[in-house]
Amino acid sequence: MMEMRTEGPVKTRVEGAVLEVTLDRPKANAIDLKTSRLMGEVFRDFRDDAALRVCILRAAGEKFFCPGWDLKAAADGDAVDGDYGIGGFGGLQELPHLNKPVIAAVQGICCGGGLELALSADLILCSDNATFALPEIRSGTVADAASIKLPKRIPYHVAMDLLLTGRWFDAEEAHRWGIVKEICAPSELYSKAWDLARLLESGPPLVYAAIKEVVRAAENMAFQDAMSRIGKRQFATVDRLYSSEDQLEGAKAFAEKRDPVWKGR
Repeated sequence: MMEMRTEGPVKTRVEGAVLEVTLDRPKANAIDLKTSRLMGEVFRDFRDDAALRVCILRAAGEKFFCPGWDLKAAADGDAVDGDYGIGGFGGLQELPHLNKPVIAAVQGICCGGGLELALSADLILCSDNATFALPEIRSGTVADAASIKLPKRIPYHVAMDLLLTGRWFDAEEAHRWGIVKEICAPSELYSKAWDLARLLESGPPLVYAAIKEVVRAAENMAFQDAMSRIGKRQFATVDRLYSSEDQLEGAKAFAEKRDPVWKGR
């Protein structure tokens, strides 16, 4: 079972099969190389721990979710192209084989690499005081992960507007473009994130794994090629699902008109 962390810039707690990860690096929760590597270790352990099914990513404080890269640390010698650790920047956006749901709960300022980190989650909830931006253009660099992800997720011209101008946008606009699932009152954000996490916790983990692998792989595949791979059980998660006790349990529960009991095997 994954050990809880209560000290340092990355704190964790576990309740049931849900892991809550809190970025806590005053004043603004900016991420330096050391913090990124710690986050990578946490998300790797979450991925590999069979007892954990869902993760909530949040940040300490009310004013900042995360502004991204720590420019002060960079001025002190942290290389922008340094060793971010497993999973890349923030430990999440390049972590391979992460086949469990991740929820980001965003409050306050979420910009640059912080927004890219949130975009690495599967679902984003935000408070009504959340604000977003990709201001890298103003510092002469590229929002690399956002440049790859955003045009595939929201209308091209909207994505290019955000990338090319670096302008700020609020929670309502983020919701309008489908970047966030739901806008919450600040006092309700984390309880809503936990409600969602518990809903997912009660669901079929092998199905979630198959969904995440298929979505990742199919992003750059032709529709029929992806369907063929699913039909031939060429995705490891799909093959495991179709051979599982849970697959049979789902059918039995439906026939017996009861709630299924998912065991993840």
